[in-house]
Amino acid sequence: MTSGSRTRTQLASGYVLHQRPYRDTSLIVELFVRDHGRLSAFARGARGPRSRFAGLQPFRPLLLSWSGRGESPTLSAAEDDGPAPAPLPAERILSGFYLNELLLRLTVPHDPQPEVYAHYAATLARLRAGEPLETVLRRFEKRLLDLLGYGNDLRCEAGGRAVEADGYYHFRPGAGLWPATAPDAEGAVRGSVLLALAADEPPEDTAGQRQARQLLRAALDHCLDGRELRVRAVARAVARMERSC
Repeated sequence: MTSGSRTRTQLASGYVLHQRPYRDTSLIVELFVRDHGRLSAFARGARGPRSRFAGLQPFRPLLLSWSGRGESPTLSAAEDDGPAPAPLPAERILSGFYLNELLLRLTVPHDPQPEVYAHYAATLARLRAGEPLETVLRRFEKRLLDLLGYGNDLRCEAGGRAVEADGYYHFRPGAGLWPATAPDAEGAVRGSVLLALAADEPPEDTAGQRQARQLLRAALDHCLDGRELRVRAVARAVARMERSC
């Protein structure tokens, strides 16, 4: 999209990732569009009493139309792309915003990512279907890293030797896997956990889930250059409130 030419796009499949108020009645909306990637758009009058953008909500597949010059066009229409899905269960909304923030932080504006789009849509469906939350999130993280080019080969050590299911390894972001000196070494990950993640089948046992979560968080933090996700701070605040009740 160039700054000098006016563009017009009609009925593009996409999702709302984030929105924030703009002036008195409008919104700036961060969108993730199948054939256009991530982009910002102005939704003028979206907060007015007769807004035509009532359905402009996260987690709903939409058909989006916009026009304008430059990097931030003006949204002209937003309608459901097919039958509106059931809302995310209340206890999974925070997880949905976690997916959204990862896409906001890790994708490049105006870079089409149709495979990432399909993976995101499928993950929302899994959240709605009540699949185990740990499995859904770990699968999303692992596949997202792979699709964006940040993935690591979890089947081999950094030196090329195959990972053994009964071995233990350290994961070093940007450097790969290295043998652990002992199974109980801090941060050691069981080889079977690595192989399960590589096969897109996150472990179901508690210890394996903890190791998978730590490994993928380290990989994501490396990609984020140490910047904390806002949703993690919100999750900690919620947890503190629940403990105090």
